[in-house]
Amino acid sequence: MSVLTDLIYGGSNAVAGLTEGAVNDAIAKYGADKPVAFPDTAYFFPTIYAATGVKVTKLGDLPACVGVLKSLITNQEDLGQALNAGLATAVGAEILEGLGYLDGDPYADDSGIGFVPDPVIRSLGVPLVTGDIPGVAVVLGKAENPADVVKVVKDYQSKGIMTFMVGDVIEQCAEGGVKMGLEFRVVPLGHAVTSVIHVVTVAIRAALIFGNVTPGDLGGLLTYTKDRVPAFVNTFGAIDNVVVSAGAGAIALGFPVVVDIDLGENQVPGALESVCDHDLTVKRSLELRNIKIKSKELPIPVAFAAAFEGEIIRKADMHNEFWSGKNATAELVMMADNVEDHKITIVGPDLDSGEKNLALATKVEVSGAKMQTDFESVIERKIHAWFNYMEGVMHTGQRNQVRVRVSNDAFEKGLRLKHFAEVLYHMIMDEFDAVVDKCQITLITDEAEAEKFRDEVAMPRYNARDDRLSSMTDESVDRFYTCILCQSFAPAHCCVVTPERLGLCGAVSWLDAKATNELNPQGPCQPILKEGCIDERTGRYETVNKMIKEATHGAVENVTLYSILEDPMTSCGCFECICGIEPMSNGFIVVNREFKGMTPVGMTFGELASCTGGGVQTPGYMGHGRHFISSKKFIAAEGGIERIVWMPKELKDDVAERLNKTAKELYGIDNFADMIADETICEDCEALMDFLTEKNHPVLGLEPLM
Repeated sequence: MSVLTDLIYGGSNAVAGLTEGAVNDAIAKYGADKPVAFPDTAYFFPTIYAATGVKVTKLGDLPACVGVLKSLITNQEDLGQALNAGLATAVGAEILEGLGYLDGDPYADDSGIGFVPDPVIRSLGVPLVTGDIPGVAVVLGKAENPADVVKVVKDYQSKGIMTFMVGDVIEQCAEGGVKMGLEFRVVPLGHAVTSVIHVVTVAIRAALIFGNVTPGDLGGLLTYTKDRVPAFVNTFGAIDNVVVSAGAGAIALGFPVVVDIDLGENQVPGALESVCDHDLTVKRSLELRNIKIKSKELPIPVAFAAAFEGEIIRKADMHNEFWSGKNATAELVMMADNVEDHKITIVGPDLDSGEKNLALATKVEVSGAKMQTDFESVIERKIHAWFNYMEGVMHTGQRNQVRVRVSNDAFEKGLRLKHFAEVLYHMIMDEFDAVVDKCQITLITDEAEAEKFRDEVAMPRYNARDDRLSSMTDESVDRFYTCILCQSFAPAHCCVVTPERLGLCGAVSWLDAKATNELNPQGPCQPILKEGCIDERTGRYETVNKMIKEATHGAVENVTLYSILEDPMTSCGCFECICGIEPMSNGFIVVNREFKGMTPVGMTFGELASCTGGGVQTPGYMGHGRHFISSKKFIAAEGGIERIVWMPKELKDDVAERLNKTAKELYGIDNFADMIADETICEDCEALMDFLTEKNHPVLGLEPLM
């Protein structure tokens, strides 16, 4: 192992020297009190914070960190010690990259994005736990033959693997036609090898955000990344000692490294392996992390993968558009008799008709012995994702308010309406085979026929569903449901989903949970019979506590459904919003993860979100979905929505109509949303109080919270 360990130590010592020199130079230039930070994170220098508990906030904090870094480099002929030196390289890379942010964004003119903000990591939580992102690849270096790395990255993309790139592979893939960006799940980080730290901190912050790993618990951190973050590394082309040392750091975190050069006897089976045949790179990489891909081979001429869900098709690149703003649209799944399996019917012009703007009514008829009307809307909501999974297709909206665009490239590849129908058929029969025996698809692009279907068939069914859902309350059902989808990342967390409280990720309603249980009785959503009410005000039930204790393996014993102060529901970390106490007003603020600004409590979303997560109960703070804000059960034990005093304008505008309706029903207040401040009105607590007083906000007359 002498050659391998010598390479690792050589790289670690080189990085240590560079780091020490850079820190000394920065202090000499700016002074020890100069603030230093990565953008939009609550975790300081995440690697250092997670491993040591040290909060780096200024340059003067770094010399001690350099000392820790150097102490990890023992230069002993031992592989375990050498891997620790790899962690030292990671610390050095983090410091060097952090120093780059002293004078602004060092990646402003780079093709890479550099540091990945906390909200992005939180947004990845749901697709990671659902398997839409089955793993994370790190691809770095410069391929001898660019076509090799292009093929590998496109293969990962087709399989839904989140791929981060470092080095010249970025340009090689760009020139090879790989679509890049967070929306395509192929993310260029930067060209310097130190840029790899930005994917390392993604894994490390996952441990802090979702896993509730205590900062300073290095053993717990390494166990979490190894067991729960399905990541691996591929290097292309020649490797030097710094790359080898960085790879050692990855191995220490539990991420195997596959290189495309022959390492001979210096390989470490299961951790560092040579795969010189690029046709085998993907296969071996997935095997090393035990990542199993459920193949979706569909009879369509374009790629199909979750990686294309965020694709934006500009007007200039658009061949066809189906938009409710111009033509009739509707999407409806309905139970029916006499369904002819796999029958596809197109009524009206196709994509090659020469008409750019078309109507589109999507009629899906299903039958099955176990099919229920409650499952119709569950299947229907999947249409949005399935259409987006097609490369060159963009879908927004639902029901009768949709926009679908088809790119020129997808059209040239042969995409037609029948392929849209094939996607629906195959995905329904794959994901809902437990309840659907037969399925037929009709796509209507004839304007008159689409309008007739929308008005006479779809709208009455939408209205009937809405009437039923609006009448569904927590009191009207005999059971709630657990949801433990996120336990692969947050083992101490469990959602309780009720008709009036959806999952905190925003993706699981009571009907979704009910359908999930019906489809998979042993799956992540289990029924909780609503028995043993202890306290109606807070929503405390004996059966809920029992199920929560079982589901969290004893980590959580008591949960209330309607209180934020008394045993609030836990959070995993992928919540859409966080609600937090605002002491001066005696109220609460609500912040969505897309908001990047400051709040009146002096914390950003990321800082507020760090107060809870990973299955921890923090009285006064609660993660939740957007739609829960307007629920009559939202913090009901503390007075309900009339405690809301501030939220970002985008969020307020989004929920205003529903929030106003609830406020009118509960309190007789008109236009309640206008009484809630936002960032255009104030960002500090004093100005907030002035606004609330001016508006005579009802919170001012409520009993103190504490």
